Amino acid sequence: MDHESRPSTKGHLLVASPDLEDPNFRRAVVYVLAHDPGGALGVILNRPGRLPAAAALPAWAARAAEPALLFQGGPVETGGVIGLGRDEHGRAVPLDLAEQPQLAGRDAAIVRLFAGYAGWGPGQLDGELAFGGWIVVDAEPEDVFSAEPANLWRRVLGRQDGPLGWLGGYPDDVRAN
Repeated sequence: MDHESRPSTKGHLLVASPDLEDPNFRRAVVYVLAHDPGGALGVILNRPGRLPAAAALPAWAARAAEPALLFQGGPVETGGVIGLGRDEHGRAVPLDLAEQPQLAGRDAAIVRLFAGYAGWGPGQLDGELAFGGWIVVDAEPEDVFSAEPANLWRRVLGRQDGPLGWLGGYPDDVRAN
């Protein structure tokens, strides 16, 4: 299958392969919000920032999942904020942060806020997938709102079957093994 005809990864996780050296994505877990022939967009789930959610968007702070911080969603448009809430099926869905939280409905009962996003142009992500830079896995409802984002890379890989699950124990620096 050529990379132009790959199925969409929307709603899935992209887990950086241990060999991915780009500092923007080293050991990253990305939740994919959009992926079509025009490109792809997602947010990095395991990069909590230092800024409290209350300082970024005070109206939404009471609904922020722990840790209640503004996460580094990716290297693109870091001055903007993307909010994800949980729908009635437990899936993460984008929120309109211009609305007041009480008007956003039950999708906004719990939120995670991201500064910026990860973006790929037409065919770019498909090429990175073909090269082996990312591992595509199913997202579980708790992944986006994890209270322990620092362990997400290992936890997501560790729950996979077979040899893929072994990558969860891959050392940070294989030379120190």
